[in-house]
Amino acid sequence: MAVMDTTVTTADGAVQGYRGRGGRKGTIAWKGIPFAAPPVGQRRWRAPEPVMPWPGVLDCEDYGNAPVQDKLFTARGAGRFQPRHEDCLTVNVFTPDSVSSTPRPVMVFNYGGAYILGSTSTPIYDGAYLARSRDVIVVTVNYRVGPLGFLDLSDYSTPERRFDSNLGLRDMVAGLEWVQRNIAAFGGDPGRVTVFGESAGGSAALTLLSTPAAAGLFAGAISQSPAPDLVVDKDNARIFADEFVRLLIDPTRRDGAERTDPPMDPDVVARVVDAASGMDLVRTGNRLLGFARAAGLSDPMPFAPTVDGDYLPQRPNDAARDGNTHQVPLMIGHNKDEGELFARFWNILPDGSQALVGVDDPEIRTELELLYPGTRDHVRLSADATFWIPTQMFAGYHSVHAPTYVYRYDYAPTVLNATGIGATHATELFAVFGIYRDPIGAGLAAAGSWGSTKRITATMQSHWSWFARKGVPSPSWPRYTVEDRRVMILDDPSHVAVDPDGARRRAWERVHLAVSG
Repeated sequence: MAVMDTTVTTADGAVQGYRGRGGRKGTIAWKGIPFAAPPVGQRRWRAPEPVMPWPGVLDCEDYGNAPVQDKLFTARGAGRFQPRHEDCLTVNVFTPDSVSSTPRPVMVFNYGGAYILGSTSTPIYDGAYLARSRDVIVVTVNYRVGPLGFLDLSDYSTPERRFDSNLGLRDMVAGLEWVQRNIAAFGGDPGRVTVFGESAGGSAALTLLSTPAAAGLFAGAISQSPAPDLVVDKDNARIFADEFVRLLIDPTRRDGAERTDPPMDPDVVARVVDAASGMDLVRTGNRLLGFARAAGLSDPMPFAPTVDGDYLPQRPNDAARDGNTHQVPLMIGHNKDEGELFARFWNILPDGSQALVGVDDPEIRTELELLYPGTRDHVRLSADATFWIPTQMFAGYHSVHAPTYVYRYDYAPTVLNATGIGATHATELFAVFGIYRDPIGAGLAAAGSWGSTKRITATMQSHWSWFARKGVPSPSWPRYTVEDRRVMILDDPSHVAVDPDGARRRAWERVHLAVSG
């Protein structure tokens, strides 16, 4: 079989890739390819603009800059961190190193991190193993996070200084547009593009399904552990933007201060947010997270796509309910022990009592309390409210209009089961990306789970890549409908279950019906 050339000519210029070594042998990676102009200077707070073509051949040996965020979250190994900069809009392409007789399916990944952190350089997102194992092309996309990606300052726009909404979401769309323009040059099929992501990236997949500008850019979507309600209504976005600017002007301002301030002058806003450094914005964003928790608004996370009625017309679940999502096949699911990661390492979920705020019907509230009786059940309750039940609702809505496949990921290696963490949030990524054979995941596999991690990796990569190829994950995986609710339990071995945890689902659906009614 012919070997693929490492130099590829894109619409913007030639790029030089590098053949993999060691465990990545048999692959080529092009890392750090710009897909938009650097969003700096007057392009800060603006939608991504076309990249300036470059002369000669661009060396693509390493990842581009991580988006601006706290340094801790850019770790690539012990004592190694990815450089951070606002000039961060790059993609990475991973392919097998052979020339295929037919164009390969393409899988475009958006990372998680609650829209406040993340980067394609995180080792768990290495696409080489998946590309080689399943003969697909994997593209990972850097998008802006935190204030620079998801603070909506558009109400302060003037003829002299424009601010756009939904910058991080627009970055993802621009990344998909880059794929449509260029992936054929890498041997990919622009007609078989699957967008996938985990956590905020899984939420992004659902948001992209609800974004008119993304129409026609992908043929299928995989949403792993999404929080479908991780968006911000426009009224809340205005409150967050106003408070952010005031915190930036006065770092001593008390979180949750009385909101009796006069309206901000747009010229003052422009001067303040343009003059601040990237890390000043991150620090102020961290303060705003505290304000959001104290404010008691309906959207507790200030940095997320804004339902502005224009670029994002509706919340994803509302769009799915109304038949306004792109009608492409969807694979969607969650992890059995989703909440354990947050309970132990990153306390951003509501606790058990907070998750029941707004459940006014005493009969339903009592029913839910009986369904979650133990201490660890309160962790599950929080995760169910945030991840599981909105996901089930989205799947049910979307299944009316397009093929939908639902899973629950139950597999956990021995060491995670022994600690009680189990199949928690993000652990399926080790199998999807084949990271159990990389040094970062080998420790989990070697502790009594070498064989089972190999099998679950094969299972997950087979389903994910087959979905990218054919729009179905497996002949043995039935479509999800609200009539039978058949769910694939992904484990070693896997099996199909009918309406798992149905009692909890029915109780939560009564909550949502009461709220919407």
